[in-house]
Amino acid sequence: MFKQINKDFPASIVVFFVALPLCLGIALASGAPLFSGLIAGIVGGIVVGALSKSSLGVSGPAAGLAAIVLAAIASLGSYQDFLLAVVLAGAIQILFGVLKAGVIGYYFPSSVIKGMLTGIGIIIILKQIPHFFGYTSGPIGDWYFSQSDGENTFSAIGKVFESISLGSTLVAIVAMAILILWDAVLTKKSKIFRLIQGPVVAVVVGIIFNFFTQDLGSLSIAKNLLVTVPVPDSFDSFIGQFTFPSFRMIGNSEIWVTAFTLALVASLETLLCVEATDKLDPHKRTTPTNRELFAQGTGNMVSGLIGGLPITQVIVRSSANIQSGGQTKLSAILHGILLLISVIIIPTILNLIPLSVLAAILFLVGYKLAKPQLFVQMYKAGWKQSVPFLVTVGGIVFADLLVGITLGLLVGIIVILIKSYQNSYFLHKENVENGSKTVKMTLAEEVTFINKGAIIKELNNLEENSYLIMDVTKTHYLDNDIVEILDDFKVKAQERNINIKIVSERGIIENPVSYQQFFNKPKTA
Repeated sequence: MFKQINKDFPASIVVFFVALPLCLGIALASGAPLFSGLIAGIVGGIVVGALSKSSLGVSGPAAGLAAIVLAAIASLGSYQDFLLAVVLAGAIQILFGVLKAGVIGYYFPSSVIKGMLTGIGIIIILKQIPHFFGYTSGPIGDWYFSQSDGENTFSAIGKVFESISLGSTLVAIVAMAILILWDAVLTKKSKIFRLIQGPVVAVVVGIIFNFFTQDLGSLSIAKNLLVTVPVPDSFDSFIGQFTFPSFRMIGNSEIWVTAFTLALVASLETLLCVEATDKLDPHKRTTPTNRELFAQGTGNMVSGLIGGLPITQVIVRSSANIQSGGQTKLSAILHGILLLISVIIIPTILNLIPLSVLAAILFLVGYKLAKPQLFVQMYKAGWKQSVPFLVTVGGIVFADLLVGITLGLLVGIIVILIKSYQNSYFLHKENVENGSKTVKMTLAEEVTFINKGAIIKELNNLEENSYLIMDVTKTHYLDNDIVEILDDFKVKAQERNINIKIVSERGIIENPVSYQQFFNKPKTA
């Protein structure tokens, strides 16, 4: 793991700068203490990073859980009771891992995963526009279309030009120029520019700009446009930021319902992000999903026990890790350590970072996730790939992550049903022999009730005096529904003088008295 530290450490710094405002923003959007988001980020980095076998995945508080957390805290009545639900959710996730539920992650179509990545990339860009221009329209971690401040993604962008912060915009443009220059030119010139990442330089420039323009009128950046990390004035006040769960409500059914909801949603988000991260991995490594559920569950138990928000693997941090050259899980662990050190030692310096600079960094992350070339690639792949892809993207942009994934998955299933309907058999019309039309129907390897409509249609279309040869020698599974169709069609075949020959591994038979008996008998040797 330490062999790649020269690449993992610079990547961890970039992930740290991406994760810091997201931890705070998601806590704010969740109606939880700001420090709870930082706890979740630290635990997600150190604990989950150490236990997980995901090489590039980075975990922390997830925007997709913000609405659930907000509602749960309100319904349960106290944050301490909610923390108990987080601890129990972690235990349930560990149980999911033991029961090998991680296999669910492999059943999401590639088009939906690509749509998820692209949709998140687009929403990152759209959500950061107000922060880039210094118009705060909600927490930096609010990824929902309908925002907590009453605006939506597009109405917030429309209001940007009503109140632009000159200082924020100027330093964001400078930061963006640094990032593009670093990425497109300087990293190809010298190793030093690959070791020192562009986002780090952009953040340092942002801090220096803010420090020297604090008293320069229009160039100064207001405090609400800067990172806001809680600053304890003593060791006791630092320790006082940790909150511990109350176990008095452990027998309450509402606690268990909340815990199961958190465990289920967090596990689904994690499995989706694992799949997406593995696709982005240049080395195409595969993450053991059951081990990931165990790691996430342990992380949630630890986070809940010390006052943190629930944790999932998060694609924004993971993609930033990959784009910054991270190679092993050491980068995820180091980013957690950096979060811990920073909130203890340098919270005052962190509070000098303009949000607009972090928005510029996230712009680049979003663009790399949602490159225009991907839309062209999916279009060329045909409608079976492009439709689920576009539906997923639209659902994420106009609702949220889970809605987009659900819609994309439903469309993907419909596509499968359509193709299964079409591919249940191969129909060959052959030469007329002795006045009868010979038709050969070769069934696919698996024929289920989904194929009933297609097969009934073709049987009904057979002309009088036809001779049907049905070849099922390559069919490994023939649903009983299909056998019943053949038995039902037997009467109609007699009335229309249609002869049917079945060719199978069980033998060859013409006009069987009972198709059920024929297909239920053992195969001939």
